[in-house]
Amino acid sequence: ARLASIPVIFISALNEALDKVQAFRCGGVDYVTKPFQFEEVQARVETHLKLSQLQTELKTHNVRLEETVRARTLELAEARDRLAILDKAKSDFLKLISHELRTPLTIIQGNVEAVLDGIYPADETRLKSILEETQILSRLVEDLRTLALAESGALQLKRESTDLTALLRETVSAFQSQADAAGVKVELALKDKALTLEIDPERIRQVLTNLISNALRYSPRGSSIKINLAESAPGAEGHIRISVQDSGPGIAPEDLPHIFDRFYKSRDSRGMGLGLSIAKFIVEAHGGQITAESSEGKGTTISFSLPA
Repeated sequence: ARLASIPVIFISALNEALDKVQAFRCGGVDYVTKPFQFEEVQARVETHLKLSQLQTELKTHNVRLEETVRARTLELAEARDRLAILDKAKSDFLKLISHELRTPLTIIQGNVEAVLDGIYPADETRLKSILEETQILSRLVEDLRTLALAESGALQLKRESTDLTALLRETVSAFQSQADAAGVKVELALKDKALTLEIDPERIRQVLTNLISNALRYSPRGSSIKINLAESAPGAEGHIRISVQDSGPGIAPEDLPHIFDRFYKSRDSRGMGLGLSIAKFIVEAHGGQITAESSEGKGTTISFSLPA
């Protein structure tokens, strides 16, 4: 078997046609009759060795070509599968956007038509309702824009020296009337001193607003939200840590690992599932980390750290 690839040339005094046919049937590649010239035999040997070498190279090339074709076919199949996933994600995204836009637009349209038809008066209450719905639309568009910037790597931070303590107080104060109306107490644990960091204050305010808003949304009446600022994050020296803890229903174990994924929504989740994803992008853009701890029936704590 090891000699099968070696070309065999018969050299014989037999000159009958049947003798030559028999030689070729036995695997010979050439037949030289005696007497012969040495130079002729040498040339034939060199030719057949070259042909054998070319055949070997051709087989090797064919094997590599087949492997390449198989690899490319696999890549195309994987690309097709990825494209199908992307198409589904695009379809789901459009359905989600359509649903989220439809509700405020329907309310706005209904109120405006009712005012124009004389059903409702164009008073402060009615106009305020319309304004609130336009604000919902504005936040939705801004969230989508921020997410697009973050995912494309184009989210730019406007860092400046910022008193994080003051920023936290201002952000919490903006929610006070909403918390009072919901019957939820907001407890803010801060030291009475400035804590200055080089951050983008508006982006960090956006993170805080999202976390506090979520905490209020899921906290039952009579409960409390605890917001804490620690100057040293556990296991992350040189970082400060802010945590927002609510007393809500908590997050199911199967949902907890995915709450920072874009558009991820648990069974009882409200909104588009963008807020925590955007918060994660912003915190990580500052060089920090964001985490979640939760137990069903015992509330949720969202914490994030920032370089001090």
